[in-house]
Amino acid sequence: MKTLKLILYAALALAALPLFSLADDSKGIYGRDDRLDFFEAPPEMRDLADSVVSLWDAADVSGGVFSSGVSLATAEFGSASGLCPSERFYTQPVSIGSLCSGSLVGEDLVMTAGHCMKTEDDCKKTKVVFGYAIKTAGAEAATTLPDSEVYDCAGIVRRFNSRDPGSGGPGDKFYGADFALIRLDRKVIGHKPLALNRGADLKKGDGVFTIGHPAGLPLKIAGGATVRDFTGAGYFKTDLDAFGGNSGSPVFNAATGLIEGIVVRGGQDFISTPAGCSVTATVAQAGGRGEQVTKISALSAFIPE
Repeated sequence: MKTLKLILYAALALAALPLFSLADDSKGIYGRDDRLDFFEAPPEMRDLADSVVSLWDAADVSGGVFSSGVSLATAEFGSASGLCPSERFYTQPVSIGSLCSGSLVGEDLVMTAGHCMKTEDDCKKTKVVFGYAIKTAGAEAATTLPDSEVYDCAGIVRRFNSRDPGSGGPGDKFYGADFALIRLDRKVIGHKPLALNRGADLKKGDGVFTIGHPAGLPLKIAGGATVRDFTGAGYFKTDLDAFGGNSGSPVFNAATGLIEGIVVRGGQDFISTPAGCSVTATVAQAGGRGEQVTKISALSAFIPE
């Protein structure tokens, strides 16, 4: 039974990852792979990362209340996803039921992408998890966490996705804002709400970085990126190293540390090789379609200061 369950978990993980997809919510690497684990990042980035969350299918979060902690269902990233052995983070755990990323922007308010939280039923089936990360060099990823690090989604406060029917955009060809604000079942303890940029807009060439859970991996911080274009209606383009699973990740201004937006769409994640395994899709720093980020101004009015 245990072997069968592991096989099922691996199959689910493979199905959940957009390995060969060109879908709009997939991402990729631009130039050098700038992703860092939590422990590798500078202190100011670790402080911000402490308030970034992963969203999980409640069925894949077990224990809690009367147990010694909460366990997250994971499998080995590389083997579960059919990756080539040379791929980064091959032996790290990948979530079985992780949906997206998000960030704490109020005492009980989390911000994510609209396509990550479509209905109240989705909310009821979602667990919001802090601390799924590798905290120190040589340590394993934290996949068993205290009850206090796991929250229920209690309701959707505000949601918009420009690609939804009736949103005002011309169907799937329209790229615009995509966001959701969700209320948690209780006030968050031990993590601080992140600050938003409520002032001047970004401009082309400004530095940005993102923090989240690419492909369901433990938390990663990806910098070395800039704004490519800020003229879009409700969104801007960057060259962030982001993947499926980064959807909902906060994007920060590299100069101020304030949130500038939410990762929502991008280029291809992985490509197949003649060897029968997959590798990370990589383009030149200035190449590819760019990663699209919902502008924080599209939803800041709904987030209390």
